[in-house]
Amino acid sequence: MLQKCYYFVVLVLFGFSAQCQDTNGGQQLQITPLINGTLLLPSGEKPPLAIIIPGSGPTDRNGNQPMMKNNSLKQLSEGLTAKGIATFRYDKRLLALIKNNTIDEKKVRFDDFVKDAKAVIGFFRKKGYDKIILVGHSQGALVAELAALDNPVEKLVLLEGAGQPIDKIILDQLAQQAPGLTEDAAKAFKDLRKNGEAKDFSPGLMSLLRPDIQPFMLSWMRHDPAKILKKIDIPILVISGSKDLQVAPSEGKLLAEANPKAQFTEIKGMNHVLKKIDGGDLENSKSYSESAKTIMPEVIGCIAEFIMNQQNLAN
Repeated sequence: MLQKCYYFVVLVLFGFSAQCQDTNGGQQLQITPLINGTLLLPSGEKPPLAIIIPGSGPTDRNGNQPMMKNNSLKQLSEGLTAKGIATFRYDKRLLALIKNNTIDEKKVRFDDFVKDAKAVIGFFRKKGYDKIILVGHSQGALVAELAALDNPVEKLVLLEGAGQPIDKIILDQLAQQAPGLTEDAAKAFKDLRKNGEAKDFSPGLMSLLRPDIQPFMLSWMRHDPAKILKKIDIPILVISGSKDLQVAPSEGKLLAEANPKAQFTEIKGMNHVLKKIDGGDLENSKSYSESAKTIMPEVIGCIAEFIMNQQNLAN
């Protein structure tokens, strides 16, 4: 089922209209004209701050997209704050651009998302937060890695992140779900890397490789998550779910193996949006739009323990 691949890449990402965000609770903050989010504070003084970076597509601070409301990142934020950790989660810039009718998909680049994450880090450093942890989900895991390279933070949590460049991930997914497109896609990605554009590919790949989004895809493909993680010298937690249809746990293992300071945890039964799945693919897919279905408490507990553990703080 090819839709599984598109669920991960979500390159219909520029075509949706903006939706109203559920921002009840917390402090609503504007970091830049394109970055708005919600800060939740626990009781007590000087708590650590987890900055939650969303995944691919026009994803809001709660982990939702138009027609796909699961509230996964909202629940993660609230769960961490209940354990004494301040959290800030924010809408991707795509939402503001779409809302303002100023988006030009030909100009969007992956490093725009990294720039936004750095702006968030800088904002809270100026506010006096001295213990900042980046929590990147899916595509946001790679954003978190890149942001941490030259913007020192205390710890890094990579949640359902890939260990290979995005073109390799897509080819692996196509091999399983639409093998007839794999060879054509491999050639298109090769052309994109070599020539800066891909031509004469199958219409079945248009959602991934239409001309206007090829510059964005190329800017994403150039980043190798495992190679980047080797350069990061802080405590790292990599978490994968055994029921993830989009990023296999083997990707998380590959990522963690790139850095001796990384620890890997696989949560049994957890899918890409952090929900527990007891059945098959149908239940898994439905959970992407089940906002009342809570995320697994194990993922909250695992991240909170890692953040609050003083023994693994960076030197």
